[in-house]
Amino acid sequence: MTVLSLATILAEAARKRPDKVGVIDHTGTRLTYSELWAEARTWAAGLRELGVRPGDVIALQIPNVIDFPRAYYGALAAGAVIVPVHLLLTPEEMAYVLKDSGASLLVAHPSQLETATAAAARADVRLISTADVPQPAPLHTYVTREAEDTAVIFYTSGTTGQPKGALLTHLNLVMNATVNTFDVHDPRPDDISMGCLPLFHTFGQSVAMNGTFRAGGTLVLLPRFTGEAAIDLMVREGATIFYGVPTMFIGLLEAAPKAAQLPGLRLAFSGGASLPVAVLEKFSEIFKAPIYEGYGLSETSPTATTNQPAFGTRPGTIGHPIWGVEAEIARAEIDERVEFLPTGELGEIVIRGHCVFAGYHNRPEATAEALVDGWFRTGDLGRKDELGFITIVDRKKDLVIRGGFNVYPREVEEALARHPAVHQVAVIGVPDATLGEEVCAVVVADAGLSEGDLIEWSRERLGRHKYPRQVRFVESLPLGPSFKVLKRELRKTFAR
Repeated sequence: MTVLSLATILAEAARKRPDKVGVIDHTGTRLTYSELWAEARTWAAGLRELGVRPGDVIALQIPNVIDFPRAYYGALAAGAVIVPVHLLLTPEEMAYVLKDSGASLLVAHPSQLETATAAAARADVRLISTADVPQPAPLHTYVTREAEDTAVIFYTSGTTGQPKGALLTHLNLVMNATVNTFDVHDPRPDDISMGCLPLFHTFGQSVAMNGTFRAGGTLVLLPRFTGEAAIDLMVREGATIFYGVPTMFIGLLEAAPKAAQLPGLRLAFSGGASLPVAVLEKFSEIFKAPIYEGYGLSETSPTATTNQPAFGTRPGTIGHPIWGVEAEIARAEIDERVEFLPTGELGEIVIRGHCVFAGYHNRPEATAEALVDGWFRTGDLGRKDELGFITIVDRKKDLVIRGGFNVYPREVEEALARHPAVHQVAVIGVPDATLGEEVCAVVVADAGLSEGDLIEWSRERLGRHKYPRQVRFVESLPLGPSFKVLKRELRKTFAR
């Protein structure tokens, strides 16, 4: 038996840097590592009083406030399995997650109790507010767990059918935080990281929170992201690292001209979706900090590849695999086995290594489809160049087939994002009686930009089969709980 708990990340930070401020919330509340670990162990004892036993599944519905790390590491210290709940789910969607995961308890922040109460009633799951968790004497230390035990169940976004619960082990998550911290980039104990990514999401939880604590740095929490609020908080607390998804970088760029002062960032990390190169270049110019774009999924803990100093960086790519992980390109049309493709050819990105999940909760068929020949099939199409840099071309399911020609939305989005009047763009396929599908660009732009203007502009920069023949202007793009653009919603809206 190999004993390992994800709770070790906070326990060791408290042992090594007891008096260092580990977390700050938007109100200015500060906790040292020793204080946060003591409070987490008190929570663990409180959960034990509520009947929670090692291996029990506990759902957490908590925004980016200090209660999240308290409850998260408290549940881990009690030996529980955590299901982080997306805060934007409806009661029906949340009830599905509670029932499917087998959760025995839902711990919800007071701000979330209306939805939590309705969901818990539908799922027949016990509910308790974070304000009402008992506070007995803290556990002496965390409960023994094994490395291959499940630590967290992340529910996928459900773009195809019902969401599936990805089983992440203690080993998966400890290794991902450790490798991100010590082998990939250079976060330091004196760094102050901006934690505006939702902590219920794998990027915010594993990379921003666990990674910051693994490095012994300070995490600053913002419960609701806006560009203005993030800049203000980063300036106030002296943030040096920013973790974000592309929509957040766009929000910071839009807020920057109105800000009295910009933060002195040292590093920035982007993931969760493809970052337009134009946004990367503009951010680096205005905020004077490099962006390292990476890639991963809930099923890969999440970081699988990233641009990293050891290999150099290449904008528009997702860099190289992290230490201990392999990423290759396989034939996308062959499902039952992994057949590798030569350098430069387009295929499906497949991954193996310590980051790959243990499977889907109670979904053996889905697990068998995803894990083939020891590799995880990502569903993403990409290429690897002669220097090992990987470029994502698109999701298999987002591919537009126009008149028999493949059109990759990301390539079109990259081109349109360079138009000076375009703020955000998402490209989708819409039904067409003659061609099967037509290329449609859904755009957030300055007033005055016309459909004809943008079509003509893109026509000069894209192949004849690629440029959009339809442009739809919107005030905003629909975003999921993790700030990804929901293309499935756009397809529903504009398919007509």
